[in-house]
Amino acid sequence: MASRSTAWPMAVLTTLFFMWGFMTVMNDVLIPHLKAVFTLSWWQSMLVQFCFFGAYFLGSLAYYAYSSSNGDPIQRMGYKRALIAGLLLSAAGSALFVPATFVQAYGFYLMALFVLGLGFTLLQIAANPFVAIIGTAEGASSRLNLAQGFNSLGTTLAPLIGGALIFGHFKGDAAVRWPYAFFAALLLLQAVWVYFTNLPEPAHTTAGERQHALRHRQLRNGMGAIFCYVGAEVAIGSLIIGFLELKGVMGLEHNAAKNFLSLYWGGAMCGRFLGAVALSDRFHGAKRLAMLAGIGTAIFLLLAFINRLSGGLALQHLWPMAVLIAANMAVFVLAGRHTGKVTGIFAGAAMVLVLLAMFTGGAYAMWAILAVGLFNSILWSNIFTLAIHGLGSDTGQGSSLLVMMILGGALIPVAQGALIDALQAGGFGETAMHLSFVLPLLCYCYLAWFGFSGSRPGAME
Repeated sequence: MASRSTAWPMAVLTTLFFMWGFMTVMNDVLIPHLKAVFTLSWWQSMLVQFCFFGAYFLGSLAYYAYSSSNGDPIQRMGYKRALIAGLLLSAAGSALFVPATFVQAYGFYLMALFVLGLGFTLLQIAANPFVAIIGTAEGASSRLNLAQGFNSLGTTLAPLIGGALIFGHFKGDAAVRWPYAFFAALLLLQAVWVYFTNLPEPAHTTAGERQHALRHRQLRNGMGAIFCYVGAEVAIGSLIIGFLELKGVMGLEHNAAKNFLSLYWGGAMCGRFLGAVALSDRFHGAKRLAMLAGIGTAIFLLLAFINRLSGGLALQHLWPMAVLIAANMAVFVLAGRHTGKVTGIFAGAAMVLVLLAMFTGGAYAMWAILAVGLFNSILWSNIFTLAIHGLGSDTGQGSSLLVMMILGGALIPVAQGALIDALQAGGFGETAMHLSFVLPLLCYCYLAWFGFSGSRPGAME
């Protein structure tokens, strides 16, 4: 399809990426809120992520099982209808938070999160490959990075807006009730918008054609990469507020720490917009450098403006972010355009930053863990495009398998929370949280291998 014909569908799809990004990171704000309301341990509070991301696994597993014997349902029903169904289910999950605030049972909140996760599962299965295949194969990674950039805009705004609503504007049960009622209405409006939008449908496969996506080596390895990437990203994001509250790091309170959490997700947003240019074949030489510099500057100014508007961080507290953005731009320039190589280099950079957070304190540890967001940025898009490259008619099922492995976001945060509890019980005190980041570190080790070697295509006969 010509690029002009994909412009409006891309605009519509990016709003969906924004919304599920925003609501996913709302979990990071919910965790300390529910932990305090229900007096939970760390691993119990991480059940928020377990139920939300566990829905991705179970929903995708059901999709895989059905498509293995009956063919790809999205190919039959169409991507547009799949998007609408996902939005409606997500709206239902958001609406369930309202009765949960009246019942006042932690389990009811977890059920609402599970339904919300099921809706986003269907959205992810349909939207990610849709963005990748509606244009040229060469531009797939660039397009997906662009869409993920708007996803990260949602993740950047969520800690500021959600934190202000839950920790400041509303009190008691209303802190969750009214924000999530509004989110439900917004998701319904998006479903109506998609319904009345003409979206180009990719070619359909035969209705009863069975899928055999697991025969592809790059997909099998990509499933592990998605598991590790989402698990590490979510675990770090879930613990940043608690990490910055440590006296040996910054000793901040909830309301102040959530402003820095927005920089973690803001870094991912910046890196994804930079990646949309850096990995595109449309920009070269001086024009490419100028575009990268312009985007980096614009994102930093946007972060400064958002913080000023929300009463967050002052400019004198933000300047290290400008330095980190410049470093991220330099890595893009040095890494080139080879998607696998860029993935490996970015995962390696994240490994170094996690090590710094583990073995330093104060502002050094804080900025190291926040900078991981910049190098997480292009990992999802690159892993996804590398994993589905060359799958052909297996693309739909391959996408469901990749989305299934968002399970990492359910298991790794819970495992890290349990590790913190165990280390604290063993007398490690504040050091327990530092040492627990060994789990994300191992995840980035695998991602580096996938980028440099594991993403090479291959198929079983």
